[in-house]
Amino acid sequence: MTSTYHRGAHRFAVFVVGWTVLLFVAGALVTSKDAALSVPDWPKSFGTWFPSLRMLAGGAFFEHSHRVIAGCLGVFTLALAILIWVQDDRRWLRWFGVVAVGGIVVQAVLGGEVVRQMLHYWLPVMHACLAQIMFGALLSIAVFTSRWWVSEQPQLADTGSPTIHAVTLANAEVIYIQVVLGAGFRHQEIPVWPHIVGAFVVLGMVVYTAMVLRKRFGTSPELSKARIMLHAIFGTQFLLGIGAYWSRLSTLDAPQPMPIMVWLTVVHTVVGALLFALSVLIVLIGYRIVPRRGEATAASSRQVAVQ
Repeated sequence: MTSTYHRGAHRFAVFVVGWTVLLFVAGALVTSKDAALSVPDWPKSFGTWFPSLRMLAGGAFFEHSHRVIAGCLGVFTLALAILIWVQDDRRWLRWFGVVAVGGIVVQAVLGGEVVRQMLHYWLPVMHACLAQIMFGALLSIAVFTSRWWVSEQPQLADTGSPTIHAVTLANAEVIYIQVVLGAGFRHQEIPVWPHIVGAFVVLGMVVYTAMVLRKRFGTSPELSKARIMLHAIFGTQFLLGIGAYWSRLSTLDAPQPMPIMVWLTVVHTVVGALLFALSVLIVLIGYRIVPRRGEATAASSRQVAVQ
């Protein structure tokens, strides 16, 4: 790698990732509190940009807070893209930052349509799923701007089949599909059983991915830590899913969402986002330190030619 490490850009990218987690918490609270459409207009709230606290009684507080945090994320993402464009010499990363800004704009418009169309046409599910993609994109920017990414790293050989890149990509895809199923159930578009089945599919995929990582790259500190985190976060998420579903069933007759159901659902949703983000991180680590076979062969040929 020949790029220069810019500490300010990287730290700001990490901050944006953390802010996105806060946005997931706010969004999960809107859904869990049944606060969607508590504010009937968009982009303003009750006809103003700065509604009073009296206007934000009940669920409107959660809905408006979600909008404010999302708006700040849009500003932060734009600032990050500008910072990268000014400081970083990697043309592809500059345009990746621009695409991230565009994705945030699309997400904002989609969120507005959720309100304007009154939760119809699977719009809330699409809004939730695009949020996960944007989280992965912002996490990728934080990784690409890190000192680790731009520094020289020992390259590892992958002699197994399928390749580690195919395995980790499949792992991320399976986890993302589970996120989609979870969003579909949470927004009452599909029954719960596809999400339950999906949990066991993810379990199998996570176990297989971790086994491949341990068998082929057990000496790699980066992939070993990622493997342990994958097990830990998925195990936590699996237990949270059981708890969230139990709390939903046990409070069905409650006149309003009960705190135990709200917080178990919120934490389950946020940890699910973190699990998908980790799967994206594992993909990036694999591509950084394990050359694809065609690249490795080409590099070996160049070395032979020089000798």
